[in-house]
Amino acid sequence: MAKLLICDDEKILRDSLKRYAALDGHQVLEAANGQEALDLCQKEDFDLLILDVMMPVMDGFTALKEIRTFSQVPVLMLTAKGDEFDRIIGFELGVDDYVVKPFSSREIMLRVQAILRRSQKASPHEVYQYKDLTVDLTSKKVLIQGQEISMAPMEYSLLFYFIAHKGIAKSRAQILEDLWGYKEEDDRTLDTHIKLLRKALGPYAQNIVTLRGYGYRFDEK
Repeated sequence: MAKLLICDDEKILRDSLKRYAALDGHQVLEAANGQEALDLCQKEDFDLLILDVMMPVMDGFTALKEIRTFSQVPVLMLTAKGDEFDRIIGFELGVDDYVVKPFSSREIMLRVQAILRRSQKASPHEVYQYKDLTVDLTSKKVLIQGQEISMAPMEYSLLFYFIAHKGIAKSRAQILEDLWGYKEEDDRTLDTHIKLLRKALGPYAQNIVTLRGYGYRFDEK
């Protein structure tokens, strides 16, 4: 069973896809526009997004661009346009597959299954364990003493980054460029996220070591 987000401004289409997804055993949440999809992705983890291009409030491309700043969730794009330009934009944003309207709901679900198989094959389940701190790098869950800890998407990304480079000193400038794409140092942005991350980690806050005048390092101690 996978957790899907279906985002389309046509309720009839969402209802149809939801019925077929339920038959395949999937859990489904819905969004009527790109802003709703973005908001849900900031709060929930999904295995796949079904995302329409043309929607009110925020279109699919704009929503996906924002989502890609914190998530690499697989995406199946729905579009009424079949021209190459739209496809290029989508693939540059990391779209896994495209379906041009009109289509059958069954076809969509077959494509969903194909994307999920590729995604699961490409991303084996990874879990980092240190004492009673558990970090599930695949499902993006952090637990302390078995209790899940809630963090903002960027704090998750920062923690995963530190774990991937544990024991290695990272300069402020390097962290900012790797995670935010900044070319120049912005101490306030990084310090704010470090502070929030340490607060969320509680007894493990001390594992994020400050290297005065340089940056940070994640230690097992």
